[in-house]
Amino acid sequence: MLAVLRNQSTKRTVGRVGQSGFNVMSSEGKKLSGLLKGTGAKIEKSGVDPLITRLAIDSRRVTPGCLFFALPGHKRDGSSFIDEALSRGAVAVVSKKAKRLGMPRAVFASVDDPRLALAQVARVFYDSPDKRLELVGVTGTNGKTTVSYLLKHFLSLNGKRTGCLGTIGYDLVNRALPSFRTTPEAHDLCELLSQMCEYDCERAIMEVSSHGIDQLRLAGLEFDAALFLNLTRDHLDYHGDMESYFNVKRRFFTGDIVPVPKTRIINVDDPYGKRLAHEFSNDQGVTTFGGDEMADLRFSDLRLEQGKSTFKVHLAGRSLQVVSPLIGSYNVSNLLAALAACVALGEDIEECAESLESFQGIPGRMEKVDAGQSFMIVVDYAHTDDALRHALTMLREITPGKLKLVFGCGGDRDRGKRVTMTQAALELADHCWATADNPRSESQESIFKDMEKGVDDFSKIDFVVDRRRAIELAIKSSGEGDCILIAGKGHESFQEFGDTVVPFDDRLVAKELLELIKLGQHG
Repeated sequence: MLAVLRNQSTKRTVGRVGQSGFNVMSSEGKKLSGLLKGTGAKIEKSGVDPLITRLAIDSRRVTPGCLFFALPGHKRDGSSFIDEALSRGAVAVVSKKAKRLGMPRAVFASVDDPRLALAQVARVFYDSPDKRLELVGVTGTNGKTTVSYLLKHFLSLNGKRTGCLGTIGYDLVNRALPSFRTTPEAHDLCELLSQMCEYDCERAIMEVSSHGIDQLRLAGLEFDAALFLNLTRDHLDYHGDMESYFNVKRRFFTGDIVPVPKTRIINVDDPYGKRLAHEFSNDQGVTTFGGDEMADLRFSDLRLEQGKSTFKVHLAGRSLQVVSPLIGSYNVSNLLAALAACVALGEDIEECAESLESFQGIPGRMEKVDAGQSFMIVVDYAHTDDALRHALTMLREITPGKLKLVFGCGGDRDRGKRVTMTQAALELADHCWATADNPRSESQESIFKDMEKGVDDFSKIDFVVDRRRAIELAIKSSGEGDCILIAGKGHESFQEFGDTVVPFDDRLVAKELLELIKLGQHG
């Protein structure tokens, strides 16, 4: 059903919750019994009800008055760190297995699922900030950041203060923090939303990762709108296969992890999105978008150029001409997703479309690097074969000369996609430089060996360990009308080698090399 015509959003009153910094709770705190109510926790020591002033899952961040959650982990179990948490001042512990504590004043509570308990407790601890915000969640393999940035731009037009949490950073309007997870852990997430309330935000947009769903980081939160963008191969080192990956994403929309969102906005150009839309076809509050004739919000007459995209948007018998500064057909899909959400939340679609003139773009998403050279350089976060195909296909359409690619595959991640990414690169680019991305604990040689399995013509690809050198070679080989795509890291300003993080920003490196080559100082 066309949810955009019904406008199901509800305005909420924004209140203040007291002064708090990130991961620092006010000294008032809450009683343990109140926090654990409804979690099914079994408390070992009755008659003791400590005041909780902070929540923690990392024993190193425990302070006096803390409630420590010993979460199960892929590498190490949090119960191994209970003693350290107690020594740092934790007054209570929540864990799956019962353990008799050596400190007589500490309280132990056992629960079937500590992660779910953390989400439940965090929501109570921070006074249900989701109830005081219009909360919008964006999920999909590709495009979450772009859609979130567009939504923040559109939803701020009417003067409403709008926060945004995602891959690039945590924007609380009055305060910006670097991002350490696309979807923060439950207690961090609730605190960030609480801070938005404190800063008089009325709306919050958040990127919802498959890890965030599977690990119950957003369990119980009430969403006014939930967007499904697409699903392509990624994170299979975690999920195992595509069907499992899809089923995790699906849980965000079915009422399993969070209450059924008031509006569900789904891309029916994506095969998995089409499955979702079919499943919910008899439900209220579902809006579809795409190029499909049956989509509620659809586009037509697409024209792609180097600096813009133009197309028509059709909605409920109305048509609207749109000029977007975002290049590429997949960004048309991203823009449709954002427009559909805005209409569902009561915004004027024409006003949103007109405001694209002032949209500043997204860091590391098809971001141009310009130092006056005769060819184009674009930096993009594309780090899956599907994202790489989309990016290269789009750039091919607007590149009169040769299309070059610098890319890599991350270490300690899904090894299977290294072959498919390399195949996509060789199929669509005229020449490629395979190089380091974030090798982490893997050797670059090992990563290259996996990538080589996708090579059918070694004359079209060079394997260069040093990423800076690979970018330099691509620049030196390019001339008028050519285009270089530097893919995989986008906005990131670092590289990970083992336990070491070193500064590295594709945009800054490319610009520096262009200037040095122009001055004849780089050989």
